[in-house]
Amino acid sequence: QVQLVDSGGGLVRPGGSLRLSCATSESIFRIYAMNWYRQAPGNQRELVAGISREGSTNYATSVKGRFTISRDNAKNTVYLQMNSLKPEDTAVYYCHVRLGLVDYWGQGTQVTVSS
Repeated sequence: QVQLVDSGGGLVRPGGSLRLSCATSESIFRIYAMNWYRQAPGNQRELVAGISREGSTNYATSVKGRFTISRDNAKNTVYLQMNSLKPEDTAVYYCHVRLGLVDYWGQGTQVTVSS
């Protein structure tokens, strides 16, 4: 069974920073690319950032230069460092991995950017 455990969300002021974490099993982490998605109320879930098993990264245009995705091979954990946060970054953030044709999701962690 694939388990993804998200954590690290919270309330932060505009311009602030947060770091999200996603822990999974070693068997998953070492083989597959990992992604972060987010979903704001009334919006579709959108891809925020992804990282391949080799460490190549990709980002949504809206977060380039502000967010950084990384992976810690020793801890089987993927991180999303979010800087210069804006109110429009407010959403539930989900860790994601695709195994074949099946998508697996973390439970989600709420990020709220507000003064």
